[in-house]
Amino acid sequence: MINIFLIIILLICLITDIKNRMIYNKVIYPALLITFIYQFTTGGLEALSHSFIGFLIGFGLLLIPYFMGGMGAGDVKLLALIGAMKGGAFVFQSFLYIAIIGGLMAVLIILFRGNMFKSLAYYFSSLKGGNKVQGVITKGALTATYPYGVAIVGGAFLGLFLQGGSFL
Repeated sequence: MINIFLIIILLICLITDIKNRMIYNKVIYPALLITFIYQFTTGGLEALSHSFIGFLIGFGLLLIPYFMGGMGAGDVKLLALIGAMKGGAFVFQSFLYIAIIGGLMAVLIILFRGNMFKSLAYYFSSLKGGNKVQGVITKGALTATYPYGVAIVGGAFLGLFLQGGSFL
């Protein structure tokens, strides 16, 4: 049951992050409240405490990147929600997948937005002629931003899949 709810929330956040570059509080806060109520009613105080610990772990994992300006508050809250729903171990494992997916996304953005292939072709052709062209990566490619919610959703889906081989 909680996996289906998580998938629905993740899909909503994925769509809004891609479309509007926002993960909305009006999605996160009600889902968090429903999660805590669900955890308490199905498992009592013990389940609620595990849920809260997962929330804190998820929140803490992205807090430093948020303070450094590398990530939005919605991303932090989404990972905290994932922790509340699935627990600390799951959110930490998913965070590792999220970091890998986010890194791959960043490399692809540098390659394609920065005209990296074109720049490398000019660089190598200039070496043949004895000239050396500077600036293979454009500054815009290094400062490009992207919706990190995509990596969060991808990492959570990968965590769900690897957890049991099924999303349900």
